[in-house]
Amino acid sequence: MSSRSHPLESIRARIAAVCARVGRDPASVRLVAVSKTRSPEEIRVVAARGQTLFAENRVQEARDKIPLIADPSLDWHLIGPLQRNKVKTAVEIFSMIHSVDSFELAGEISRRMEPIRPMPVLMQVNVGREPQKSGVAPEEALEMARAWASLPGIQLQGLMTIPPFCDEAEEARPWFRQLAGLRDAIEAAGIDGVSMRELSMGMSLDFEVAVEEGATLVRIGSALFAAA
Repeated sequence: MSSRSHPLESIRARIAAVCARVGRDPASVRLVAVSKTRSPEEIRVVAARGQTLFAENRVQEARDKIPLIADPSLDWHLIGPLQRNKVKTAVEIFSMIHSVDSFELAGEISRRMEPIRPMPVLMQVNVGREPQKSGVAPEEALEMARAWASLPGIQLQGLMTIPPFCDEAEEARPWFRQLAGLRDAIEAAGIDGVSMRELSMGMSLDFEVAVEEGATLVRIGSALFAAA
């Protein structure tokens, strides 16, 4: 398969088209290739076409798989749930953790990272208040950001969400808009040590809507690896 016909090229073109339509710089949106359950061979195919940012959902899967890929140029993010007893391993593997959902987890990451460097993290917000999903309640996000600012081993760089399931991409817009509003409120609070540069939102079905609403990290798996 030529690079022109690979899904990666189509997704990049779609991101660029959305950015042009809404007046954003395409460089402000990063494509995160979600490689959970994908083999090292599948990841290498996508990486060979210039994709360098990948994400995994499970610490153990990433720990076992990344050494098999053996490509130090790739950057790895964690986007799935993180248990406190897996933090030691996670901070050795990942350059950013999107799914920090409590002060206790943030504190454990801080404890592990403080002697080394601050770990960039995103606060996972449960915009739909779904009981089966992790995440900080929207009304608690600002105070949580203030609390995390006191932790020396982390650097809060933005917000992440997994909105309620939608059949159509447009149905996700209110959830993305809500996350962007929370980002703006936290940014306006001017909390020392807290940056709101990142909005991790949007997946294969709805990433174009997410980009329209300000996403800087779009997490794409199935649409990218189909036919990879």
